[in-house]
Order: sequence, then C-alpha cells, then structure tokens
Amino acid sequence: MDLLLVILVLAIPLGLYMSWNIGANDVANAFGTSVGSGALSLRQALLIAAVFELLGALLVGGHVTQTIRKGIVNPTSFAGDPHAIVLGMFAALLSASAWIHIATSKGLPVSTTHSIVGGVVGFGLAAGGLKVVVWGKLLKVVFSWVSSPIAGGFIAYLLFAGLRVFIFQRSDVRHVTIRYSPVLTFLVLVVIALSVLYKGSYVQVSHDLAWIVSLGTGLLGGVITAVLVRRMQWPDASHDRLARVEDVFKYLQVLTACAIAFAHGANDVANAAGPVAAILALARGGDVMMNVPVPEWVLLIMGGGIVIGLATWGYRVIETVGKRITEMTPSRGFVAQFGTAATVLVCSKLGFPISTTHTLVGSVIGVGFARGMAALNFGIIRTIIYSWIITVPFAAA
Repeated sequence: MDLLLVILVLAIPLGLYMSWNIGANDVANAFGTSVGSGALSLRQALLIAAVFELLGALLVGGHVTQTIRKGIVNPTSFAGDPHAIVLGMFAALLSASAWIHIATSKGLPVSTTHSIVGGVVGFGLAAGGLKVVVWGKLLKVVFSWVSSPIAGGFIAYLLFAGLRVFIFQRSDVRHVTIRYSPVLTFLVLVVIALSVLYKGSYVQVSHDLAWIVSLGTGLLGGVITAVLVRRMQWPDASHDRLARVEDVFKYLQVLTACAIAFAHGANDVANAAGPVAAILALARGGDVMMNVPVPEWVLLIMGGGIVIGLATWGYRVIETVGKRITEMTPSRGFVAQFGTAATVLVCSKLGFPISTTHTLVGSVIGVGFARGMAALNFGIIRTIIYSWIITVPFAAA
C-alpha cells in the first residue's frame, strides 16, 4: 500500500488520540479548580464539557485553522513537496500526543499547544534544517513559559487579596456579598464573552459589536445574580454566613466553567483538528497553505475525543490542579479561573504570547501565595515547571 494512503487512513485515529490527550490534560486542568473546590463533581464537569466544548467547536471556532500551528515553520519551504507536510503533520501529532500522554500519566498539566509546536519544530528541522524554522515565533512561545504563569499569578493574587478585604473580612458579609456578587458576575461574563468574540474564527464581529454583546451579556448575568442572591436564606452565625458566601461562589465558578469550556472548544480543538485538516487537504492534492478549511465532521470527532479523554483519564490532572498545588475552595477556584480568563484576554489583545495552561497554574499558585507560603506545595510546583521546560524539546526530538 502507498505510504501516503497509509498516513491518510491513520490521520483520523491519530487526531482522535491527540484530542483524547487534550481532554485528559488540557480540559482536565481547566476543570481542576471547580472539581477540587467541590463546586462540581467529576460527573457534572464531564457533562458541562460534553455540551459546551462541542458547542464551542461547532459554533464558533476552528472552521479555518492554521496548517502549521503558530507559523513556527514556513510552509513555502515545502511548496515543491507537499507530501513532506503530510508526513510532518503526522509526526507532529504523534510526538505531541506521546508527550501529553506521558505528562498526564504523572498528573502534570502541560500545554498542548506547546506540545504541537515542539512536534512541528522537530519536523521542520528534520525536513529542511535550521532555515525552515521561524525562530522569532519560537522565541515568543518560549517567552510565554515565563510570562503566562507570572501574569496569571499576579492578577489572581490581587483578586483574592481584594476579596478578603472587601467580603470575607467584613462584619457585614451578607450585605457586601449582595452588593458585590452581581459586579463579579458582570466582570466574568464580559471578560469571557470578549475572549470568545475576539478569538473565535467563525463568527467575525466588529470591535463595537463585540463590546455591546459582551456588556449586554454581563448586565443580564449581573441582574440575575442580584435577584438570586437577595432571595437566599442567610444564617445568623458568622461561620455559617461565610459558608453561604462560598455557596455563592460555587454558582459563579460553575458559570465560569461553562464559559471556559465553550471558549476552549472554540479555540483549542484546532490543536488536534488543524494537523488532521492539513493532512486531508494535502492528500487530496491541495496546495501548501497557511490556512485550510476544517470539515465539521472532523471538529465533531475531535470534540468527542476531548470529552472521552476527560471522562477516562482526566482525574489525574484534575487532582493535581484542584488539590495538590494548594487547597481549593469555591472562592479561590473562582479567582483562579477569572484571573486566567482576564490574563489571556489582556495579553492576547496586547499581542503577548500566552499559554492558558501555564496561566491557570500560575493563577492557582497566586491564590495560594495570597494565603501564605505554607499554603503551597513547592514540590509539585517544581515538578510542573520541569515538565513545561521539557515539553517543546521532547516533542521536537
């Protein structure tokens, strides 16, 4: 059988294997704070992921995706040999999947995008040498190793410190919760709506419309939150009142988890679907292009693989992010998720490279740091950082 035909037949199963790994690692770390804090059970997280990941993938994202993720390798270098890209994408998928599989087995949250980038770099070096790799782009990826967790940790630290001052340390905790929870809901929905509208590749909206839709969504959510919180029954004991505040943050965290799952489906399914789409397009005699259309059936299969990965193996990374770095409560988990979403939005708009995985872990560390150094497990943090450093060179090799 022709080698190209063999690669073509294996492309979908390999893409499905990659999406399974994304679900087991990337999606699992996104839900780690929600499950670790008790805001969601693992079964509830799975249900939310199944619905919102698939909706995000099919409705908003990935219909046109980059052939070479992040432009790390110049595709014009292979204009005379499109089969090289087919083989290269196959190798990149396999290497990235292998590394994510190893990391997940150890419960380590790693960047799936960085893993794919590493695989593409290795393919470029093997096929065309040093001149094929766009080193400036790669340096931006390396820069994000440091910038992402620091930015996420800093914002989460400030947010959690603010919550303690304005809500948890107040004697009138009921009144300040009623006052500020609609504001928090408004901010969360605006930030996540802007992230989806600005980053989604299927629904293109103007700058003004994006703000109008986001502000409208935030206002609606804020009004609903205000009504629900005012109708809550508040106990007399101060300890019980603090527990009721955490109940409010449970709802906010579930809301954030739904939005993050939708945004992930819109933006990150391409890590599996993009290389598969490139293989399919080139195998059918297409040109070597930076962008290729992704069939909806490919998005659906890859989205399904993500949900299966979370269901079958996601508990390992969920335990690390939700329990092993620092102790989670709904308010701390909310701060980590909100800090991550805000950091990704701001850095993306400023043109800074960012890793969502690294940002989330940095946000969790920032929340723990706000409670004091003793609240952090530096052993697992050190191991996670080592895994980040290894990701690109391992996948490239």
